[in-house]
Amino acid sequence: MRETNFIIENNARHLWHPMAHPAEMQANPPRIINSGEGVEIVDIHGQKVLDAVGGLWNVNLGYSCEPVKKAIRDQLDDLPYYSTFRGTTNSPLIELSYELAEWFKPDGLSRSFFTSGGSDSVETCLRLARQYHKVNGQPERTKFFALKKGYHGTHFGGASVNGNQNFRRNYEPLLPGVIHLPAPFPYRNPFNTTDGAEIAAAIGRLFEDEIAFQGADTIAALIVEPVLGAGGVIVPHETFLPLMREICDRHGILLIADEVITAFGRTGAWTGSRLWGVQPDMMSTAKAITNGYFPFGAVMISDKVAQVFESNKSAVGSIGHGYTYSGHPVGAAAALATLKETKRLNVADNAAARGEELLAGLKKLQDKHELVGDVRGKGLMCALELVSDRAKKSGAAKDVIQKVQDATYDAGVLVRTSGANVIMSPPLIVTAENVQTMLTALDAGLTAARG
Repeated sequence: MRETNFIIENNARHLWHPMAHPAEMQANPPRIINSGEGVEIVDIHGQKVLDAVGGLWNVNLGYSCEPVKKAIRDQLDDLPYYSTFRGTTNSPLIELSYELAEWFKPDGLSRSFFTSGGSDSVETCLRLARQYHKVNGQPERTKFFALKKGYHGTHFGGASVNGNQNFRRNYEPLLPGVIHLPAPFPYRNPFNTTDGAEIAAAIGRLFEDEIAFQGADTIAALIVEPVLGAGGVIVPHETFLPLMREICDRHGILLIADEVITAFGRTGAWTGSRLWGVQPDMMSTAKAITNGYFPFGAVMISDKVAQVFESNKSAVGSIGHGYTYSGHPVGAAAALATLKETKRLNVADNAAARGEELLAGLKKLQDKHELVGDVRGKGLMCALELVSDRAKKSGAAKDVIQKVQDATYDAGVLVRTSGANVIMSPPLIVTAENVQTMLTALDAGLTAARG
């Protein structure tokens, strides 16, 4: 590694950062993170802060999970790579497919298709959904429903079902045949109510109306996050996902749960779908499956979908889709170790308990700071929405939001900002003391922004 001065001097000079304007990154270079231990990270200047971002919703077990690191090292010695395209596979992957079938049995998911990450997993779900209907004799079922404010990665299919213009506008035209429904969002919705059950019912009526207009026999799937993440941690009413499931079933539409963030315990349940008592037809996963230590993902597939493919005897049932790194042996070994530690530490229960403490503390900050318009969360995914005017719900200015983030960092905690939202998704191993550290630092950040 080159010396510190060289690293700082070349920061953002020769690379473009994802989800950022290249010119802005050159004008205001990003923080350089050099190391991590437990739930803390250390920047290039030696400042240690609690990572309330959890990497990017994915370092559930923190930065010192030795079993996962050892699994990666050992697998690199045994078999650093081999393809899983037709004709070859590897032992860790076979074991992982068994363990995932056991893990997701309560969700009704028994088969897996492996990817390199979340966007890949979403793309796989969309493609398999269309193919499922072709195999099942309904080739006109090609359209997708999704939610406004939903986030589903950045491939063309994922960007098309994304419900945020930030990820769409500069890349249009996108995939045709995508219809967006309103988000189940009590704070901002077109129904003039804050009642979650009323909002869920209204979205259900719109869904039914649009199905009738489009024709049910043209619709492949509905894709939803059980708790909307990047869109601002939007927690639907408990009736929402069961209602969507019922409507999909009645019209022969597949339900895809995008659980790239919510699988493996973040909501306080082992999956977001399980949180609401719903079994999806397919589920996209990634992120925490290897604790963020290796790029890897898995699409989980239900018995219903699997049976249609596995009973087919023609070419239409052949999977013409995959990635060079699908089922990477190092990723599979990392995932096996991560699953074992995730279960041993029972991080879902800790996420539920610490999440309640965090949400309660954030509501106290809302009472204290006029800048906070809304507080929401489930488990260890929480958000503050910052406003310049509570009555009008107008978003806070960009410089104010940046001031909150900077002052919170100076007080010892890294949070993430997205639009007017301050988002927290710390490792699932945080303690009650860590939660208090987060709240104290946020208080300092909000106070500094107030001027």
